[in-house]
Amino acid sequence: MTRIALCQIPVSPDPAVNLTRVREALARAEGADLAIFPEATLTRYGRRITELAEPLDGPFVSGLAEAARRHGLAVIAGVFEPGEDRVHNTAVAIDAGGDIKAAYRKIHLFDSFGAKESELVAPGAEPTVVELAGLRVGLVTCYDIRFPELTRALVDRGAELFAVIAAWGSGPLKEDHWVTLVRARALENTMWTAAVGQAPNPAESTDGFGVGRSMLVDPLGVVRADLGTSPGVQVVRLEPEATVSARATLPCLEHRVLGVNRS
Repeated sequence: MTRIALCQIPVSPDPAVNLTRVREALARAEGADLAIFPEATLTRYGRRITELAEPLDGPFVSGLAEAARRHGLAVIAGVFEPGEDRVHNTAVAIDAGGDIKAAYRKIHLFDSFGAKESELVAPGAEPTVVELAGLRVGLVTCYDIRFPELTRALVDRGAELFAVIAAWGSGPLKEDHWVTLVRARALENTMWTAAVGQAPNPAESTDGFGVGRSMLVDPLGVVRADLGTSPGVQVVRLEPEATVSARATLPCLEHRVLGVNRS
């Protein structure tokens, strides 16, 4: 059994403020093996992400690594890395010893609902599964959740958990979309799914990001935990036997035909 801390924090434009919030959340995640933070934990979305982006050996990720090491648990969080002409929207995975184990660059960019993420962010290319806290974790970032082919690729790479990090924007039906899509990716893949979004933060931003609703969903699509919209940290349990039971009852991964090489 693995214990996961869903860390639904508000995100400030100031990276130093956000690092303090990460440290405070980790202090509340006692007993967890893995703590998951939102997309863009480094800084809120906006034009300044190009100025505030840091390499993975910069002060913010170094601070995440030090905090992971101090508390003895693995951490997944969203940052922005400098690129050639645009930044990368990166999910960084750090083990309990403070070592970076993977950095997933978001593949699907949010050019929807009037937004144009691709103006500032360059897309990644490779689905990423990382060994972390005794699990093979498939990394998913926000808009990626709308693309079931990505989570299928993570299944085929041996994922045992989807870690979804998001800065999901508010708006008509958007919260419903989030809940439906997270549950669908869990159910269609019979996969534990831990999805963590930013807590709403009207005091520090006028944009629509941050509906909250961080969740743990089991392999049959049942919501085991839902943090609602307030900031919070909740430690939840991932039970491997539930995956075995779900896949015995619903062996849909074995029944795939399209896209599967049967030779």
